[in-house]
Amino acid sequence: MMKQELLTRQTSKSHNDKRVLLVEDHDANRMLLSDYLRHFTYDVRSLSDAFTFFPTLEQFRPDLILLDLKLPVIDGYTLLEEIRQKPEWQTTPIIVISAFAFKADRQRALDLGARHYFVKPINLNHVREAIEAEFSV
Repeated sequence: MMKQELLTRQTSKSHNDKRVLLVEDHDANRMLLSDYLRHFTYDVRSLSDAFTFFPTLEQFRPDLILLDLKLPVIDGYTLLEEIRQKPEWQTTPIIVISAFAFKADRQRALDLGARHYFVKPINLNHVREAIEAEFSV
């Protein structure tokens, strides 16, 4: 059995009840990341903008949020601030995936409550490892 097959079988047993909300406006990035996480049996819901973010948050009740910062209408920084102001969502892990590569952008997101910050283009394995680390805490 190949190493990747073994890894896939091991992770498929443990992640099928974990819900991930992905907010990403770029269609190809959203589809790629959604498909990749579903391959590892995460339950993924994705949004292309923040317009329905809070209703989706309440209905889907994610265990983790993957958030782009550059979104139409409402940016990711604003979402981070608003999420952390809601007591029921203050401890939900948020991982930022952004094209903003400056240290100030990263620091601002972390100060607002993001747990991890990845700059596009991302390494999918590194993102998955960060997700798994959050779920193993």
